Amino acid sequence: MRLLHTSDWHLGRAFHRVNMLGAQAEFIGHLVTTVRERSVDAVVVSGDVYDRAVPPLAAVELFDDALHRLAALGVPTVMISGNHDSARRLGVGAGLIGRAGIHLRTEPSAAGTPVVLADADGEVAFYGLPYLEPALVKDEFGVEKAGHEAVLAAAMDRVRADLAARPAGTRSVVLAHAFVTGGEPSDSERDITVGGVAAVPAGVFDGVDYVALGHLHGCQTLTDRVRYSGSPLPYSFSEAAHRKSMWLVDLAADGSVDAERVDCPVPRALARIRGTLEDLLADPELTRHEEAWVEATLTDPVRPADPMARLAARFPHTLSLVFDPDRDEDESEVSYARRLAGRSDQEIAEDFVAHVRGAGPDAREQGVLRTAFDAVRADETVREVAR
Repeated sequence: MRLLHTSDWHLGRAFHRVNMLGAQAEFIGHLVTTVRERSVDAVVVSGDVYDRAVPPLAAVELFDDALHRLAALGVPTVMISGNHDSARRLGVGAGLIGRAGIHLRTEPSAAGTPVVLADADGEVAFYGLPYLEPALVKDEFGVEKAGHEAVLAAAMDRVRADLAARPAGTRSVVLAHAFVTGGEPSDSERDITVGGVAAVPAGVFDGVDYVALGHLHGCQTLTDRVRYSGSPLPYSFSEAAHRKSMWLVDLAADGSVDAERVDCPVPRALARIRGTLEDLLADPELTRHEEAWVEATLTDPVRPADPMARLAARFPHTLSLVFDPDRDEDESEVSYARRLAGRSDQEIAEDFVAHVRGAGPDAREQGVLRTAFDAVRADETVREVAR
């Protein structure tokens, strides 16, 4: 059976204020063409279909168009909700849409109930594990401590139990939206840390033939059977080195996997350039970036006049300007934004405690902070869905 694995469409998302809807529509067209021309038997979409719980109307219309075009091909599609999606909204009408061959899996309780498809070699069971927010699903899965590994392990126990009851030789595919150990994150993914831990080990998914992951935006192979497709378009400059693609996966009769990357159309290249303003304006080596979306980091010791306008004269698609002077400076002079860059809410809070009282929090206090941040994020998820 030939599968096309994609994820993280983030319909409705902009790139540094650039409207990406046209590029997203072009991707949908490319996906449909790939399904038709490469004889794909099933499409799997591993979450974050939308960029937010309440997407703009134009994004909903594009999703509707995608569903109609995939259904018209007669090729089954299996989708799960991600941490950016509202599972309840995405799942509205799932039963009816399923009659057209578009199978939406947004309910955690259905983790062990697969979509079963068949080819000449027999049946393939597709198990959809939507994003599982630990604080909200721990009771469903009967786990005492809310954590990503615990709830995913419990969901996979249901998968393996169902698979064990099926005829020998039944192949299996799991769709999941999670941060799996070994994956490389980028700046454009929403933090899903719970209890100080974001990642789960790949071993959680043992026992199935292929795991189609979503959440991380870079296409990655963790094992031959566990892969991220990545996002089809870039959503931050940290993705400048990414090759945007989908996985074309051939699942053989014995469950073995052969995978090929299929490149996605990207509207512009991304470039990160660094140096003094005068050097950036004069360097002939940078000619190749003149039509790219550019993030420029200026190292001038004194901020130059009109830097954005001057950069735009050579690099008209400059979207981000960063100042990082090449000079010795006391930590107190470093900008607040730079001091916080790359730090989690937990780390920032612990630093604040240390600043206020002269000593950082002890282990008990760290636990209190983790619990508070986890509760806030779970509450934000509930509120977002309820809007």
